[in-house]
Amino acid sequence: MTSFSPERPRTAHVERATSETDITLNLNLDGTGIHEIDTGVAFLDHMLSNFSRHARIDLTLSCKGDIEVDDHHSAEDTAIVLGNGLKQALGSKEGIERYGWSLIPMDETLARCALDLGGRSYCAFRAEFSRPSVNGFATEMVEHFFLSLAHSLQANIHLAVLDGTNTHHKIEALFKAFAYALRQAVSITGSGIASTKGVM
Repeated sequence: MTSFSPERPRTAHVERATSETDITLNLNLDGTGIHEIDTGVAFLDHMLSNFSRHARIDLTLSCKGDIEVDDHHSAEDTAIVLGNGLKQALGSKEGIERYGWSLIPMDETLARCALDLGGRSYCAFRAEFSRPSVNGFATEMVEHFFLSLAHSLQANIHLAVLDGTNTHHKIEALFKAFAYALRQAVSITGSGIASTKGVM
């Protein structure tokens, strides 16, 4: 069976400016993981670089935010723009797998992600971190990042750390688990819309 081939490139360009952040994003769902990321928050840059490489999504993202206040606005708005970009690139979602899931080990840590691109916005997040921040990135923002992303992408995202002690490993495993689950969910594996409703 021949899978559906989208008529347009699955790319997106998003610009979003507020009194707190100014963000520009370009992405290609069918890339190789090439990335250039500058959010002003070094650890978040590292996480998004991992996401791009493992999801095989080309990603260029620039955020100028009020990091002199803290990292909250930059992390939250980056998640919103990333979700909007992914949603834009997916278009009608014709032919996509829709669901994705992964288990990612990182040394002593094991993280799980399951997601549905069917149009329902929900995020279930289960992880505890022993450190309040990693290189200026507040660990409480990890959950908020994925909550904001799920809302803007209109996706159902379940994330959990099943085992682990190292905070860096836990966060990185979560981002990688999301990357691999998304890579599966956006893949073109058939034709039509994978929903009895006929739309997603």
